Amino acid sequence: EVQLVESGGGSVQAGGSLRLSCAASGSAVSNLYMAWFRQAPGKEREGVAYLATNGGTDYTYAVAGRFTISKDNAKDTLYLQMDSLKPEDSAMYYCAADQYAFNLGNAYRYWGQGTQVTVS
Repeated sequence: EVQLVESGGGSVQAGGSLRLSCAASGSAVSNLYMAWFRQAPGKEREGVAYLATNGGTDYTYAVAGRFTISKDNAKDTLYLQMDSLKPEDSAMYYCAADQYAFNLGNAYRYWGQGTQVTVS
């Protein structure tokens, strides 16, 4: 069983930066396809960034060029560097993982509890 714990959320002014972390246990992140999702109040959960086991990445259009997904295999931790933040980036951010590739789709088996990001 894979467990995911997010951290790093908080409140920031528009134009600022945050780095989210997702610590994984139960499986090495090197073996997992991983992604970041977000959900704002009243909106559907959307895929934000995806990282394949071979290092390939994908981003939703709204964050491309501003967000960067990466991982540290030695620490079994996934990251999301968020720069040039906008108020519309405010949401609960979730880490997701699976042994199969779902890119920005919702079918991941393992999910974290989320970390709140607020941009004013």
